[in-house]
Amino acid sequence: MATISKLASASPAASLSPPSSFVSRSSAPLCFVDCHTKNSFIARAASSKLSVRSSQPMIRSLVVRCAQSTGNGSPIKRTTLHDLYEREGQSPWYDNLCRPVTDLIPLIESGVRGVTSNPAIFQKAISSSNAYNDQFRELVQSGKDIESAYWELVVKDIQDACKLFEPIYDQTDGGDGYVSVEVSPRLADDTKGTVEAAKWLHKVVDRPNVYIKIPATAPCIPSIKEVISNGISVNVTLIFSIARYEAVIDAYLDGLEASGLSDLSRVTSVASFFVSRVDTLVDKMLEKIGTPEALDLRGKAAVAQAALAYQLYQKKFSGPRWEALVKKGAKKQRVLWASTSVKNPAYPDTLYVAPLIGPDTVSTMPDQALQAFVDHGSVGRTIDSNVSEAEGIYSALEKLGIDWSYVGNQLEVEGVDSFKKSFDSLLDTLQEKANSLKLVSL
Repeated sequence: MATISKLASASPAASLSPPSSFVSRSSAPLCFVDCHTKNSFIARAASSKLSVRSSQPMIRSLVVRCAQSTGNGSPIKRTTLHDLYEREGQSPWYDNLCRPVTDLIPLIESGVRGVTSNPAIFQKAISSSNAYNDQFRELVQSGKDIESAYWELVVKDIQDACKLFEPIYDQTDGGDGYVSVEVSPRLADDTKGTVEAAKWLHKVVDRPNVYIKIPATAPCIPSIKEVISNGISVNVTLIFSIARYEAVIDAYLDGLEASGLSDLSRVTSVASFFVSRVDTLVDKMLEKIGTPEALDLRGKAAVAQAALAYQLYQKKFSGPRWEALVKKGAKKQRVLWASTSVKNPAYPDTLYVAPLIGPDTVSTMPDQALQAFVDHGSVGRTIDSNVSEAEGIYSALEKLGIDWSYVGNQLEVEGVDSFKKSFDSLLDTLQEKANSLKLVSL
């Protein structure tokens, strides 16, 4: 594996104790990423193509090891991820984070340009690894409460990951190279608490290339506007419908206009539009309807809605209002395709990556999707290649009784609830670890 000079130690923030408004409490994790299986996937470059060798089931962790420079100075081999960015303007990000963060180095070399995390990812990483034990022990012994200790563990990972992606951030003048960290999922219905949490996280992480993740719940739409107006870059997450996506875009534009900043170039954002979960829910509804027409539409809803979301993106980031902001250096809020792993094994394993390639977008991929696309994905602009077909599918689903508003609201509730459960499960696990440490020290 490639090496890198020792990461700078996390700078001590003024206070790593989250504001009191962070705390509320709610309830079995749903993360399936194994951060520590390094032999599961090895991609080695041979001539101009990437060959893939897999010895473990697909659900194991992806580690991409590109051929390193040889003695004669040969460059690292290219992958489809490089082509994705350079030819089509889409940034491939990795949807996972765990210690040691240096495991990201071969992924960066293979073309990954950013990282996303969420409470489920940290629940899996911290509860299933010993890599956090030493820092956690020190925190507990110094008198930190469990939730404060959790945030210190998270902040260190985010800071170290930001350091790795900083060269990309600098090379693109702040256009790429971001690492995302989410506010507490307990705050999904708390407008003010979310704003306070975002400000606090931004302050303690203290890295220019950090994105603070805020859910796109109705109570958090005003939070997004206020946080953006404070000059904090945001990854808006858990977007499941076009209507809510438009509200997110408007919150971003409102925040830029309200900021009072003369230079808006360092305030950026992505809007995380979730994909595969849409098909998971809509397919169940179609199977309940049971007609041949309904069954024929299975596996088509998510990509169709995403294609229409991209049309909205192009519309909203054009015209007089947007041009006025561009004059102040504003950058588009890129749409980010999230939930790109295939939930139904009957579907192609690149179903939520291959049809959604387009300029000024991000695709964040967990291990399975990234492995599949590096192995046999093809690069070409597809996101708006057949808009009329997407419109036809969207309308056909409506005619069958699929209520897009219901789909969006239901998936939002499920998404927030799953993150709350992961968060609470992790805190319970950390409490058990703390109890065992105290018993040992007696």
